[in-house]
Amino acid sequence: MNPVAEPLILTSRDARGVVTLTLNRPTAFNALSEALLASLQGELNHIAQDDTVRVVVLAAAGKAFCAGHDLKEMRAEPSLAYYQSLFRQCGRVMMAIQQLPVPVIARVHAVAAAAGCQLVAMCDLAVAANSARFAVNGINLGLFCATPSVALARNIGRKAAFEMLVTGEFISAEQALNQGLINRVTALEDLDAEVERLVASIVAKPRVAVALGKRLFYRQLETGIEAAYDDAAQTMACNMMDESALEGVQAFIEKRPVRL
Repeated sequence: MNPVAEPLILTSRDARGVVTLTLNRPTAFNALSEALLASLQGELNHIAQDDTVRVVVLAAAGKAFCAGHDLKEMRAEPSLAYYQSLFRQCGRVMMAIQQLPVPVIARVHAVAAAAGCQLVAMCDLAVAANSARFAVNGINLGLFCATPSVALARNIGRKAAFEMLVTGEFISAEQALNQGLINRVTALEDLDAEVERLVASIVAKPRVAVALGKRLFYRQLETGIEAAYDDAAQTMACNMMDESALEGVQAFIEKRPVRL
């Protein structure tokens, strides 16, 4: 009798509505196979429909966070139609992370390379162990990391991003922090505690305000400044009509604790 295969995504949830999704292909360094991408997409779709989720933590099992696409799988079917389908599938997963109404935090304990680095860049926030390393190193194999470049260029400066893309060289967690790819760096043994500090700060805030803010944040980045201000004004007006915001402002005026 064949043993039951472990799920490609391990899912857990705490009482606060904090969901942890763990990439679970440790022997393949969590390479993004079609099946893993499909599993991750399914979990993200489910979370998008659940109004009780407050934060998502994206973690990984094994010695790597994510080594990128599954190159063996990619090489097994070398056709333009297959590659177009695969990279579109990956793009849908990346966009699903951005389109979630709640913040997604990457918990990066080790190497994040190529599409794995893209995954970190697409998360709203990222906390890394000081031993983690980051690269978009497809160029070393003759493959420019085109899809990772979209996320990378929206996280760090142009010259820093282009250098990573054309050299394929790894950068340290400290370099990633300084360039804006990640938010915080800590010792590996303190990684969960540092992630928890960020989670606790977020879940203490009204979900509706965070959701409105996340949608606006990414929308305005892709528009001109005048349109961005118009959009931001409308978003803040709608946010102010929410009961939690009205109560928060009233509590400030009355110099008392917020009653949520």
